[in-house]
Amino acid sequence: MERTVEQTTMRKVYIRLLPFAVLTYLLCYVDRINVSFAGLTMRGDLGMSAATFGFATGTFYWGYFIFEVPSNVILEKAGARLWIARIMITWGILAGLTALVTGPTSFGWIRFLLGAAEAGFLPGILLYFTYWFPMYHHGRIISGFLLGLPIAVAVGAPVSTALLSLDGLFGLRGWQVMYIAEAIPTVLLGIATLFVLTDRPEQARFLTAEERTWLTTTLAAERKAKEAVRTFNLWQGLYNPKVLLLSLNYLGIVTASLGMLIFIPQIIKSLGQFSNMTVGWLTMIPYICAGIAMLIWGRVSDRMNERRWNLFVACALSTFGLVLAGLTLGTWWAMVGMTLAAIGFYGSKGPFWAMPPMFMTGTAAAAAIAWINSVGNLGGFFGPWYVGWMRDVTGSYAGGLYGLALFGLIAALITACFLDIPNPAAAAPAVGAQAG
Repeated sequence: MERTVEQTTMRKVYIRLLPFAVLTYLLCYVDRINVSFAGLTMRGDLGMSAATFGFATGTFYWGYFIFEVPSNVILEKAGARLWIARIMITWGILAGLTALVTGPTSFGWIRFLLGAAEAGFLPGILLYFTYWFPMYHHGRIISGFLLGLPIAVAVGAPVSTALLSLDGLFGLRGWQVMYIAEAIPTVLLGIATLFVLTDRPEQARFLTAEERTWLTTTLAAERKAKEAVRTFNLWQGLYNPKVLLLSLNYLGIVTASLGMLIFIPQIIKSLGQFSNMTVGWLTMIPYICAGIAMLIWGRVSDRMNERRWNLFVACALSTFGLVLAGLTLGTWWAMVGMTLAAIGFYGSKGPFWAMPPMFMTGTAAAAAIAWINSVGNLGGFFGPWYVGWMRDVTGSYAGGLYGLALFGLIAALITACFLDIPNPAAAAPAVGAQAG
């Protein structure tokens, strides 16, 4: 009987929350990385070098870094429904306003403001999942949610390049049409968030009383098990050694991942005389493979109830893929290398983000998750800037790819040497089940 209550409860929660969360993250990432496709024509229109483009693009992550922790703490206090809606509406408006930029300075500022507006979205959703999903579901739900990321690249690639071809529509350049067209759905979905999300399980009308009791009891048992080991306040959640090591690990992953992502359309175009539309279709390949791998990796990590070595293998694979891409640049083997790197980047997501809730709860968890994400996302500034700078200096993307591989290697070493994090809540589902 108990198993039946668990199955029906979790099925309803997955169906209610996961598809909507994936859709929001898909739009989030489309609005964030469409700049990589805009760069195919925008750089020439605004007179930007590769390094200038990478630097201005990366200012997004400084806005993200500054406002990430305050945003997630506000979400913990104000509720996810209201705050996530606010984030989506404001970032959608600013994403559309990118069409108005006239040079590197205005482009850099609008990217900074877009990062400030979006700050707190990813860690906010991850925190929100801890309110609804027991620990032994975290690898699957996080991987399922983050599937929106490779889907956004895979789907956004041909859509963005198709919109680029509408040059002259309403007197606008193609990249201006792209920014406006892709921002509108985000604003509309932000409004819909107010009517779809429910803040906590005890408020869930889509669950029966028995299901609500089972879920709240199970989650309370997990929280009690973690707090029995140690409780953390907000500031301790920021400077805890495990949190700092997770932050450094994520900095390595994100630097490598976004350094490749921002320039992958331009790297692919260097393989041959391809149209922008063909570049869009080819860009789909690494990220379709990455999306499939991410789902499988999250499920395997949950089945094994193991995070550390799953994360290590993913980081090591991304390092190997980047080295292979750099060594074979200009050939189709570079595509193989970038595909392997993408599989490693996204395969790491489920095991990685399942680790902070293993030892943090409440406001400390909100601050820790946001801090890890904000420090890590500084890599979104350094990675594209470094790759662009190396391209300008050497005339090739190979040096940039080797540098990104070094960040992936550092992330792998941190995982192997330092990220041994016990899970005191491992037995909590059984406790919750008995209590239900």
